[in-house]
Amino acid sequence: MDHQDKHPEPPRRETPSPSTAASPAPRSRRGKLIVIAAALVVAAIVLVRWQPWNKAPSGAGGPGAASSARTRHGGPGAMANMAQPVSVASAANGDMPIVITALGTVTPLAGVTVRTQLSGTLQAVNFQEGQMVKQGDVLAQIDPRPYQISLANAEGQLARDQALLATARLDLKRYQTLLAQDSIASQQVDTQASLVKQYEGTVKSDQANIDTFKLDLTYARITAPTSGRVGLRQVDAGNYVTPGDANGLVVLTQLQPISVIFTTSEDNLPAILKQLHAGKKMPVTAYDRSNTTQLENGYLQTIDNQIDTTTGTVKLRANFQNPDQMLFPNQFVNARLLVDTIHNAVIVPTSAVLNGSQGRYVFVVKPDNTVTVRVVKVGPVDGERTSIASGLAAGERVVTDGSDRLREGSKITIPAEHPKHASGATGAKGTPGASGAAGAAAASGAHRGSGGHHASQAQAQ
Repeated sequence: MDHQDKHPEPPRRETPSPSTAASPAPRSRRGKLIVIAAALVVAAIVLVRWQPWNKAPSGAGGPGAASSARTRHGGPGAMANMAQPVSVASAANGDMPIVITALGTVTPLAGVTVRTQLSGTLQAVNFQEGQMVKQGDVLAQIDPRPYQISLANAEGQLARDQALLATARLDLKRYQTLLAQDSIASQQVDTQASLVKQYEGTVKSDQANIDTFKLDLTYARITAPTSGRVGLRQVDAGNYVTPGDANGLVVLTQLQPISVIFTTSEDNLPAILKQLHAGKKMPVTAYDRSNTTQLENGYLQTIDNQIDTTTGTVKLRANFQNPDQMLFPNQFVNARLLVDTIHNAVIVPTSAVLNGSQGRYVFVVKPDNTVTVRVVKVGPVDGERTSIASGLAAGERVVTDGSDRLREGSKITIPAEHPKHASGATGAKGTPGASGAAGAAAASGAHRGSGGHHASQAQAQ
């Protein structure tokens, strides 16, 4: 104890804990990182907005450069200031047919179910299924022997009655001579005269029976009532047939000529009747159900005598010679009736005519390669060609493809650069496709690089 008292313990020095000593340094590093990140974000925003890599050359400064910069930045006038690639065609004068297209059904002028008019055994079938036959050709033969026997019996009965008639006439002649000599009573003469009349009636009846059996023999030979094509055989040789058979022997259909029955709206009736009353033959062309392949050419034959009140349509019949038998009974076809032709009409491709709140309109190309909206009145349309009744003159160029990106005063470029060869007819068929493809190629090329895009735009301007 005394020793401990002599050497007292030195005072202890407090040492700071590790966590307390290290806390100021991490806080300082975290603050520096936040400042650096904020600076990077600000720099990125400035670079994105400024885009120094897309800046025009130093000589292209001024208001034009500022406008171009606003266009690149997606300003309100971006689409208006950019020249849009489009396809164009020139309106041209030509003939525009007034065509009525309608759905129709091929209907034969004659379709006959060949039936027997006698009861008997079908002895022979003289046709092949699907064969073309002419009127009067023998199709089948019914056993004629029963009718031949009946005919012979009737002829024998006729001979007997003719002999009785001859005898009665001789007796009448004798009685008349005796009556003149006042040798017999007049009543006997009158009785003999009545007997002669009876025999004469019997002979006529016998002759009628003979004609009937001869007609039966004719009916035993079944012939084609019209020229045409026979269908599938409904009965085979050896069967007993009667006139009451439901299906008959075969169905015969006339194919040459043949007709097409189609309907059209009652609104088209005045124009059709005007041509019919003038004695003009209106051509009708039949196309297949896809409306792509032409089948036959014919003429309008007649119009039905009344309008269907439920549909407001009227039926028309057109006749076709059908030499190649391309039209088949009950076939579904598209009929195109040529009512009239407008000569020297202004024609443009159908794709150039657009619909809007103001009606039908087109984009007309000005000489400075800008477009203007022109409201037009549309006339008859023939597939890819449309006639313009008013609002457009021949020779003016209209946009046929790429109009969805245009508005009044928009600038355009024509990648094809062949607007002179785009007439009203050829422009509708060939030019829009080619120019449309070129416009698509130009549009795709414009997206390959921003620098190349602005360079080509500067060259076009």
